Amino acid sequence: MALGFPRPTRQKTRVTIAERISRPTPIIALLAALCAAGVLWAQLERGDQRGVNPIDGSGSYEVSGVEVDIAARDAETARSAGWRAAQRKGWAMLWARTNGQPEAAAPRLPDSTLDSIAGAIVVEHEQISAHRYIASLGILFDRARTGELLGAKGAVRRSAPMLVIPIEWSGGAPISFELRNQWQKAWARFRSGNSPVDYVRVSGTGADPILLNAAQTRRPGRGWWRMLLDQYGAADIVVPEVALQRQWPGGPVIGTFTARHGPDGKIVDSFTLRAETSEGLPAMLDKGAARIDAAYVRALQAGELRADPTLVIENAPAAEEIPIDDVLGQLAQAASTVVPIQVDTPDSVMLRSAEAALRGVTGITSVETASLALGGVSTFRVNFAGPVPALREQLISRGWQVEDAGGGLRIRRAPPAPPASAR
Repeated sequence: MALGFPRPTRQKTRVTIAERISRPTPIIALLAALCAAGVLWAQLERGDQRGVNPIDGSGSYEVSGVEVDIAARDAETARSAGWRAAQRKGWAMLWARTNGQPEAAAPRLPDSTLDSIAGAIVVEHEQISAHRYIASLGILFDRARTGELLGAKGAVRRSAPMLVIPIEWSGGAPISFELRNQWQKAWARFRSGNSPVDYVRVSGTGADPILLNAAQTRRPGRGWWRMLLDQYGAADIVVPEVALQRQWPGGPVIGTFTARHGPDGKIVDSFTLRAETSEGLPAMLDKGAARIDAAYVRALQAGELRADPTLVIENAPAAEEIPIDDVLGQLAQAASTVVPIQVDTPDSVMLRSAEAALRGVTGITSVETASLALGGVSTFRVNFAGPVPALREQLISRGWQVEDAGGGLRIRRAPPAPPASAR
């Protein structure tokens, strides 16, 4: 008899689809978490790609392209000496540019004074070795401290506030504030304080990508433009554009720049620049922004950078002008009537009593003493809110005898009634 072992039985368990969904496997849960994290990261990336705050909106004087070549015993000493020399050369260049004279005629300032007026040094390009420093630098001079030393006088003509909407064409598609781009960064780096054009630059956050896009710059309707200009505190629009053409990845980049003005996109200037490599694109865009600003400045000086009259809300027709003296006279006449009142004032007690009695009359707003005569007749000038007959009735009702006297009134206290005779 063969020994047998009981065969194991498998218990079948039925699981519905709802239960499978309600009890996800660890792999499914992990995939769901990764998808949620990916969506959140994409949102953060998209939010981070929008918005570039303007770097410098101050009114500092800027001098760029200051070349220095200094040799010293070590790299740090050479660099410090190079910055000192750049401040001296930058001051001479700024003074010559402001006063229209050669750099050699600029007054020599001690290094301590230059340190106090130089706000910052911008490194455009530098090469440092063990004993030599070669660089191209930019110097920012504080406007408040440097203005007195420059000796420049006279008011500078400035434009109306101009809303800036930079447009970059790349790959055949225009981009404004929808995504962070190199052209937007270039206008954020541009130091607008040195320009007579009053640029209104936005950061590109919030509703800016929706309101200030490439399609808006081609919209001719004035009503929407008026709303935008009022919201951003501007009076006109400038649209600097650049169309980028890349020869091959990492190779030369050709930029066609166009300076437009107004809601109709009037072309002020157009030019082409070239960067030999992709690394040189930011420098090319900075140069393009400076040239576009120079084009707007020339248009401003020529009287061509004027606000479109259709962007100004028309006011209602002015009413007929009325002299202010006539208006004040009518208001005073409608408000009160000035009446001179003569009163017998044998002493100061009677003077105070009459003045107090007049102030207590309904409708009299003020009492002034026009002429004082103790022992005779004094004159008061009263302002009464109403006609003279009404004032007369008020005084009679208070026991005064009233007579007409030279355009005014003469009042006396009524004598007491005689006592009744006894029978």
